[in-house]
Parts: sequence; C-alpha cells; structure tokens
Amino acid sequence: MNALINRLVDPVPALGHSGNEFMPLAARLVFAGTLFMYFWSSAKTKLAGVFTIDFGAYAQIFPKKFEAVGYDLSQMSALDSLIVYAAAYGEFVLPLLIVIGLFTRLSALGMIVFVIVQSLTDIYGHGVDEKTIGAWFDRFSDSLIVDQRSLWVFLFLYLIFYGAGSLSVDRVLGGRAT
Repeated sequence: MNALINRLVDPVPALGHSGNEFMPLAARLVFAGTLFMYFWSSAKTKLAGVFTIDFGAYAQIFPKKFEAVGYDLSQMSALDSLIVYAAAYGEFVLPLLIVIGLFTRLSALGMIVFVIVQSLTDIYGHGVDEKTIGAWFDRFSDSLIVDQRSLWVFLFLYLIFYGAGSLSVDRVLGGRAT
C-alpha cells in the first residue's frame, strides 16, 4: 500500500516536483487562503495611518494596563509603544513574507511567537472564557485558542522545518528552498 501511495505522490505529476517540494508550497497556499487576511485585518485595526498607531491598539494589546492608566497614552511606557508597533507591523510583514516565501523559516518562527503572545493576551488580558480557550483531547474541535491556534502553530512548524519550497523568493535568492 505504501508503494502505491508513493507512486501517486512522488513525484506529483501536475507540478513535476517531488512531494517534498509541493508540500511547502501547499502549506503557504493554505496559510494564504485561511489566515493571511485574518492577520492583515487584525493589523488594520491597530493603525490610524501608515506610520500611526491607533489608540485602540493599546487597548487590544495591553487591555488591563491601558484601563488602569485611564486610557491615557502618555502613561504608557516606551517599551509598551515598541511592543504595540512591533505587533501591528508584524501582523502585516510576517504573513506577507510567508506568502511570497521570503525569509520563510524566520517569519514562521516570528508567527509562532506572535500566536503565543496573542493567545496569552486573549486569556490573561481579555479574560476569555473556558469554552473559547478549549482543551486538547476533548470531543470538541471548535475552541478558538487551543484547537485552532494549535493547527496554526503546526503549519508554521512545518514551514520552519521544511522551508518555503521551490516556488519561493527564498529559492530564487538562495538557490535552494529555505
């Protein structure tokens, strides 16, 4: 049975690539089709202009701290502002780099860090409920944090381990799939 599957998948006749070259491209296409606009839409809510962070970005990223200072931006530290800027622009840049296949492994690692911080902010900053957090090995697959974001991280891990594939800017610049 394994031999039959290998003959069907390696090489993938439609693309003329081995399965190892097709899968990273497929991972990037799945990301583009399912998560790219999610992250870009989220980033847009943080910007008031091209180089201006929206007031609400601080409330999204530091909800408890921003409320504690009475929603006064002058009370937020320079580090807070740096984090907000990095998060807002990271949500634009990292997904774009993954889709085009440029610095893919590093971008995927950055996205894992982003998703972890996003999840912790949702849990501790926004106080989401247990159903939203979810749990592994239960009979439900619809939690927004544990179930969905585990799949996101798996996709990013795949890109870290296998790179962008042959149809990528990484391949053009580096001569190999990185």
